[in-house]
Amino acid sequence: MKEKVISIKGVSFQYPDQEAFALRNVSFDVYKGEWLAIVGHNGSGKSTLAKMLNGLHYPSEGTVSIGGYALIEENVWLIREKLGMVFQNPDNQFVGTTVQDDVAFGLENNGVEHSAMQERVFASLEKVGMTAFLNQEPHHLSGGQKQRVAIAGVIALRPDIVLLDEATSMLDPLGREEVINTVRELNENEGLTVISITHDLEEASRADRVIVLNEGMLYTEGTPERIFQLDRELLNLGLGVPFAVQMSQLLTDAGLQLSRRHFNEEELVKDLWTLNFEK
Repeated sequence: MKEKVISIKGVSFQYPDQEAFALRNVSFDVYKGEWLAIVGHNGSGKSTLAKMLNGLHYPSEGTVSIGGYALIEENVWLIREKLGMVFQNPDNQFVGTTVQDDVAFGLENNGVEHSAMQERVFASLEKVGMTAFLNQEPHHLSGGQKQRVAIAGVIALRPDIVLLDEATSMLDPLGREEVINTVRELNENEGLTVISITHDLEEASRADRVIVLNEGMLYTEGTPERIFQLDRELLNLGLGVPFAVQMSQLLTDAGLQLSRRHFNEEELVKDLWTLNFEK
């Protein structure tokens, strides 16, 4: 039986200055070692949920449990030890003059001994492929490299869960691919539980499970395969279906026998190449 690391039950949230609820009766669980993507258009409740998981908001109704701790004021710092957060703009997270100083910052604040800190800094940068940049200034890195350093700073603290809050939205396609591949490797090789909050369905296609929010409510959930079958519904919700999914459908409708519906362009090209080679 899968181990629950987050449990959200009947959660609603209302900002003091607004009549409408930002979240309404939302319930779902997150399981150890999975990659869960939470998608929705602007105003769907994604950002509110992200802040709640980081202990910046508390439910107006319902309950939230993270890492075995109820989300209440007394447990916030215990929860933040369990869950690390990577934000949209990595420049807002940098405080060190070099990459290694920046990754070490959180460890210093937590009182980690110097020898252990050095090991953890190097190990975390190695996991994200950034050891060649130890002495570089973070602000001189590319967007994808900056986010990988930000991820290293989080995993150096050894959380059980990493939350990516629109962490690829400001990146170019190459940077986005760098970060997504890094997250997938950490998820698969380290058993890290990942929650990515995004409006990018191409990023969501890499996840194990997808939750769709709409107007503060849980609209639907399932595997990427199931979610992308709702292509017209997703468009009506203001979510763009990935190009590879659209092209796979068009090619299938035109009579081409693809092996399956593809969620990224690389897999689609490989399938087309194989079909052409066989002919």
